[in-house]
Amino acid sequence: MNTPNSGGTAQQRVIRIEPVSSPAEELEESLYEVRKKIYPRALRGWFAGWRWALVWFTQLIFYGLPWLQWNGRQMVLFDLGARKFYVFGFVFWPQDFIYLTLLLICSALGLFLFTAIAGRLWCGYACPQTVYTEIFMWIERKVEGDRYARMKLDASPLNANKLTRKTSKHFLWIALALFTGLTFVGYFTPIRDLLRELTQFRLGPWESFWILFYGFATYGNAGWMREQVCKYMCPYARFQSAMFDRDTLVITYDSARGEQRGSRPKSVDHANLASMGLGDCIDCGICVQVCPTGIDIRQGLQYECIGCAACIDGCNQIMDKMNYPRGLIRYSTENALTQLATQGGSASIPWRRVFRPRVLVYTAILSALVIATLAALALRTPLKVNVIRDRGVMARVISVGDEYGWIENVYRLQIMNQDEVAHRYQVRVEGLPGLQLEHLNEEIKLDAASSRSIPVELELPPGQEIAPGSHPVTFHVQSVDRSDLVVTERSVFLIPHL
Repeated sequence: MNTPNSGGTAQQRVIRIEPVSSPAEELEESLYEVRKKIYPRALRGWFAGWRWALVWFTQLIFYGLPWLQWNGRQMVLFDLGARKFYVFGFVFWPQDFIYLTLLLICSALGLFLFTAIAGRLWCGYACPQTVYTEIFMWIERKVEGDRYARMKLDASPLNANKLTRKTSKHFLWIALALFTGLTFVGYFTPIRDLLRELTQFRLGPWESFWILFYGFATYGNAGWMREQVCKYMCPYARFQSAMFDRDTLVITYDSARGEQRGSRPKSVDHANLASMGLGDCIDCGICVQVCPTGIDIRQGLQYECIGCAACIDGCNQIMDKMNYPRGLIRYSTENALTQLATQGGSASIPWRRVFRPRVLVYTAILSALVIATLAALALRTPLKVNVIRDRGVMARVISVGDEYGWIENVYRLQIMNQDEVAHRYQVRVEGLPGLQLEHLNEEIKLDAASSRSIPVELELPPGQEIAPGSHPVTFHVQSVDRSDLVVTERSVFLIPHL
């Protein structure tokens, strides 16, 4: 910096050197944001009741389903070793992968449909991250207290009280996380066998790894990361805007009614707020205090909002205390708020907008897929047959007794009994005159949910005036004890050039 010298005509240049951060350091500092711990406040309300109802519903299913039995085996079991998936009365094999595909497509379309109608319902009420975060926060509140008690505890120096509370909280978190991991693995290994092996300290490495891994993921995501998972790890928060439109039901703050916000005594009559230049919002901050992601909904819709409606319950409680109408923060649509701001009148949501083209298309496609999936399951035959030709020997001429000139083709018959009871089957073949099925005259018995591979020889007697080449044949596999279990598979019989 240049400064004039007041003592003479000569001027002296004084240079002050200040440390300057490099551009790379400035860029890194501007992009990095230190996480501020969020202390959500406990509350009660209509939407909080719905969230806890879904917590109970989803966790009763998750924790209880592996313990239920069906026909002497676990009701829901994905036996990867045996390559069989047991789901209630159905047994699915790798060949039934199409049903998993249909299930995933229906789930995705259902998510699109619900998002287009009512925003992030899945995130706010049924997502595992939301559910387990709610459970972990409940444990935290029971051990450490509500919002201000937890903030005070974290700010206090380490002492016996703090150490006891923190240790108890993390012990309960870890116990629940490990039990969650055990239940998860119980869907792939029979949970009764798994628990017996655990009590006898005979768990295998596969089960041990996944119990610890899933437990660690639950403990880390629900106990430590919480809103960071929703904001930075979950891709749904990023592409949800592609499924939103101005008629999507989202959580909104009615700024026309709430502004200008400001504190005021409870004795101020609601009818006198306009003359005082005040809106209904008293700027209490309860909507921010109860938010699990720590956002201020009064700043508009944000991608961090998971649609849990905690801010609605919190704001409604304050409105009740102030004797103001509820609904300052509520579920609404952009079009409804725009209509209220420009035309006045009611801000009610026109339910006819639920039946807009996007929703109708999603509903039609989803309904068609669900009906097709249910019909396929209802009409599914619990018998599958695959006919595989022997690649080593295409066709050969053999002798049967003293007679030479018989033509033989060799096949492998893969029969799968997908029923929950044993069955006996008979095999016959047709397609060429005189064609005989050798060494397979007896019945084939298959146990419940089992498969069997059987070699089959088809022989054609000599003297048949049939042109060389490929000729179609048909295998019929029919259950002896159930006449409706019949499967027909086509193949070919090769006649060589002699």
